[in-house]
Amino acid sequence: MSDTCKTLICPACNKEMKKIFVSKEGVNIDICIDGCGGMWFDSYEIKNFNEQNENIDEIIAAIEGKQFAKVDQTIRRFCPVCNTIMAKKNSSINKDIQIDECLACGGKFLDNGELQAIRSEHASESERRVAMASFMHSAIEVQLKKLRDKL
Repeated sequence: MSDTCKTLICPACNKEMKKIFVSKEGVNIDICIDGCGGMWFDSYEIKNFNEQNENIDEIIAAIEGKQFAKVDQTIRRFCPVCNTIMAKKNSSINKDIQIDECLACGGKFLDNGELQAIRSEHASESERRVAMASFMHSAIEVQLKKLRDKL
């Protein structure tokens, strides 16, 4: 899905989100500037911002010095683009950060601070892939051991 042009309503606090244009990527990131500080990334946009070496200066400038409202993490959230109920997903195999993802349009909503937390999990996409491969290898080893024990 491409960058949405309509004004979005924050799925966490119901305030109007502001479009912040990120010139290097040529996309708008919707940020809840006057509410909770949450961020909406249309499908695949987050891939341009989730690594430490990727520039998020325009995003940081938009939220710098702001005080954001606390939100209830347990309420059901609806996609601001297509109004589908969003699913809670782990941002990585670390399972430290849960984000809201729309399974219909592929957009992702991050609560205030989650983008920075995701960026600190892994230095690069290749490091993220190595961690995933290591996790998968360990999981397969556990399953193989269980099968061997049954025989």
